[in-house]
Order: sequence, then structure tokens, then C-alpha cells
Amino acid sequence: MMFKDYTMQYPNLANENVLDVLRLMRTLNVGPITFFNLITRFGTAAEALAALPDLSLRGGRKTPLTACAREVATKEMELATKFGAKFILYGSPEYPKLLNAISDPPPIITVLGHPHVWQKNDVVAMVGSRNASAGGCQFAQKIAKELGESGFSVASGLARGIDTYVHKGSLTHGTIAVIAGGIDNIYPPENEALYKQIGESGAIISEQAFGSLPYSGAFPGRNRIIAGMSLGTVVVEASPKSGSLITARFAMENNREVFAVPGSPLDPRSKGCNQLIRQGANMVENVGDILSALMPMRRKTLEETNTKPYLQNSEAPVISETELAQTRRIVTEKLGITAISVDELIEQSHASAPCVLTVLLELELAGRLKRSSGNKVYLTQVVEEEVA
Repeated sequence: MMFKDYTMQYPNLANENVLDVLRLMRTLNVGPITFFNLITRFGTAAEALAALPDLSLRGGRKTPLTACAREVATKEMELATKFGAKFILYGSPEYPKLLNAISDPPPIITVLGHPHVWQKNDVVAMVGSRNASAGGCQFAQKIAKELGESGFSVASGLARGIDTYVHKGSLTHGTIAVIAGGIDNIYPPENEALYKQIGESGAIISEQAFGSLPYSGAFPGRNRIIAGMSLGTVVVEASPKSGSLITARFAMENNREVFAVPGSPLDPRSKGCNQLIRQGANMVENVGDILSALMPMRRKTLEETNTKPYLQNSEAPVISETELAQTRRIVTEKLGITAISVDELIEQSHASAPCVLTVLLELELAGRLKRSSGNKVYLTQVVEEEVA
């Protein structure tokens, strides 16, 4: 299995000021890809913060985009530290190694517990239905326990159903919960005791702001982290439109192994897994089916990922105002409400990549452009105004 590796694309943040990184990530209209494009364009988070107002106005925003206030980010850092959590930057030694290599890694994560859980062992993701059957939960717990006994840490989403039993099964050997709210938000509430156990012996990860509640748009982001930090993803019971299949899709997009537990065609909870198997996922009847696929690559894969250097901060490309104005006109003409890949947009614009990416930054910071999976972008019909 060959891994896509994006570490050469993104600047190493290990030496960045944590407060500046946090402020940039907590700013309206700035997501992970936009964050790294800003760093690549301006060199540091501090320089990117200073450039935000002008960029947003160039993109058509009526009022300058204001960065997250220093006081707000400082307060978040204080609250997280008091809670017992810490911030880990992309590229630092404690950051999950395989997460470095996905197409849209979180620039900063908040962690409660012990990063050595993913540093010591390779990670396997296990996810499944919230409305799981008793048999599915029992099987998930058994497989998670056996993966732990085989030297793997297991990552899941702390949701009801399969996720809960995955964490219970792997608790002794190292379990990782990736959550969609702030690191202090226990969701669902009935998993409070499990949350505390994971924080004591495993690790909990969030990319959301401290104190924030989980919302629908945060769950796909959580799923990409689960899949992205793992050698492979195991799906145990999933309906055709479940979040578990989103996690599997993220794994596929980053060339990770995907495993699925087959089930009865009469059970809606098995349709997603059976669909994955038809699409080429590894069928799982016992832990050996997972180990036979992952054991040959586990240490080799991590060593290959670790040897690749990170792109260091370099001087920003020089772009003339004339070139930028011309590219801005062409790009805005070619964009529409249907998503188009950035590579295709660069090719059709007959402009340099740095120039096109700068125009896209302007439009996104102005709230006029959105990103979708597959490195695609599209225009929104409504300009998002600054939230007071």
C-alpha cells in the first residue's frame, strides 16, 4: 500500500508561536487548508494575521476581516491548561505521525491524556453505528481488545454504540478518543465515566475551541482525524449514509486500508459494511484478517513517513499587482456554485499557482468561497458578514 504524503507541501509549525497559530485557526473563514496556504504565502502565523484585513477586502468583503482577538486565544489557552490539556502543533514530535501525511491536517490539536499512546504503538481506527446491535457491540469490543493485545492503539469517536465498546475493549492497551466538541465537552453525557478513564490512561483529541459544543459540521472533521492518524479503519455496522462511511472514505482518499465486518442483508445496519466490501474493502471475520494486512507495513510505513522532511518556512513568492488583478478577474469568472478542483482552476487560468492560491485566499476570507473534499472550491451565493 502506498501512502499519499503531503508533508512536503506544508510548513512545519513546531517553532511557531502557539498563540499566533491558535488565533489564526480561530479566525472566521480560516480552515486547515486556508491556514497552511496563508503560512506558505506569508511565512509565519503572525504575518498572516496582519495580512487578513487587506486580503478579505480584496476578496470583496464589505468590512475588513478581524482576526481572533489575542485576549480570546489567551483565555482559551489558560482554560485548557487549567483543565489539564495541552496544545500540540503540526510537525512537532508529539503530533501523530500519520496525521502529518493527510491532505488537510489540523494545524493545532488539543490533547488531554498521553500522546505516547500513539507514539508507542501504531494506530487502528474502529468506528460503527450509534444504533448498534448487541452482537455488533460485543464483536467490536472483542476485536478492539485483541488489537490492543497485538500491539496496536485503537482510535474511535466516543459516540454511542460501536465507538463506546471499541474504547472499552482497548482501554487497557491504549485507546484514543477524537471528539467533535471542545476538549472539555463530554458527548454523549452517558460516556462521562468512560471519558475520564480515557483521559487517565489513553488520550482525547479535539481541534475545536475549548468550551465549544459539537455541531454537525464538526463531525466530518473529527472523522478525518480518526482515519488520518491510523494505518487502517475498521467499520463495524453502518447504514449507507452513516458517519462511519465518511471515516472510511477519508481513509480511502489517503490510501489507508479499509476493513468492514459483513452482516445480514436484511439488517440496515449492515448495508454500509456490505457496500464497502463490494467496493474492495477487506472483509473482517476475526482479528487475524486485520493483522495479516497491517502487520507487514506497520513499522515500515511510520519509518518512511518520519524520514520525510517538513517544508520549512521560506520567503513569500513575489506577485505583482498587475498579475494579481488579472488573475483575480479570470478566477472569479471561472468559479461558480459547482465545485471545481484547484489544479483544474490553475490550469484553465493560465496563471501561476501562487497567484491563483492568493486569489482563492482573498475570496475565502471574504466569505465568498468554500472548499469541498478532493481539493475543490466553489463560490457561495451569500457573502458572510463579520460576526459581532
